[in-house]
Amino acid sequence: MSLKICIVTDAWHPQVNGVVRTLMMTVGELKKLGHEVTVIGPDQFKTYPLPTYKEIRVALFAGPELLVKLEALDADCIHIATEGPLGLAARNYCVQRRLRFTTSYHTRFPEYIAERFPLPAGAIYPMVRWFHQPASAIMVATPSIERELQPHGFQRMVRWTRGVDTELFHPRDKSFLNLPRPIMLYVGRVAVEKNIQTFLDLDLPGTKLIVGGGPQFKKISRDYPNAVFVGPKHGEELARYYAAADVFVFPSLTDTFGLVILEALASGVPVAAFPVAGPIDVIGSAPVGCLDSDLKKAIETALRMPVDACREYALNYSWEAATVQFLSHLKPVKQLQQQVA
Repeated sequence: MSLKICIVTDAWHPQVNGVVRTLMMTVGELKKLGHEVTVIGPDQFKTYPLPTYKEIRVALFAGPELLVKLEALDADCIHIATEGPLGLAARNYCVQRRLRFTTSYHTRFPEYIAERFPLPAGAIYPMVRWFHQPASAIMVATPSIERELQPHGFQRMVRWTRGVDTELFHPRDKSFLNLPRPIMLYVGRVAVEKNIQTFLDLDLPGTKLIVGGGPQFKKISRDYPNAVFVGPKHGEELARYYAAADVFVFPSLTDTFGLVILEALASGVPVAAFPVAGPIDVIGSAPVGCLDSDLKKAIETALRMPVDACREYALNYSWEAATVQFLSHLKPVKQLQQQVA
């Protein structure tokens, strides 16, 4: 049966991040399955730069206009992807009308806030729990994130994994990059919550290559002149950067999954990371990367790993399977029999 699905998100074009890529791929797969999908994102409203992160613009004061859009759409299912202003307005719309909806937990929002403002993450969790509490299901990417959220009172959590575009990301000729080897690649936002400085501070031979932009790009690229910063890359060019690297370094301690890990593995590049949620769930003990609390040791170990296994491992993750999982958790919009709050 074809469904009319509405996804409300504060993360959408022209933003470039894992949430946007996940939603883009999911929408594409849902349409392949014959469903009608409408994404309501900040590109449809007047937006304002996010404090401390001006590259991201958020749709403030969009509640009334969002209400009109949701009423006109009359969707079969509503999924709220983010805890931002649009997500909050959509949540309140559904709660006030006693409509069922689902949410997803893409980002360690409390930890991100704690990195940028003098607030402990523990003080933020009750607000995030309040946001998700009325949802019929909260989609989380990994078992580790589910275990982390349970002590904070999150309930009705279900699994929504991720995939990788193995046609775009695949092993290629490494001569694309003419830099001293080994080439240690980071792809992602250049932002404080990504813990990039821990990687850049390491004393290692070869080249530290940073692909991506973000609020700390100018400062960090100035502070680390011996690293190579090439800015954001997309599509085929991004895939070439991945494939030309010798190891992929994922220093983040706060990501809930890390799509870039799968993209590196699909490109035939082993991964070095900390043993935290995301890397633990994606890599575990598989011989495609090294997880160690000593990141330098993890990099040195990953560089010695056979690369053939990386590609084979990534082939286990498909966007089609992830989207079927997402679809199975959606709930039909209808009157609730009990009060939600």
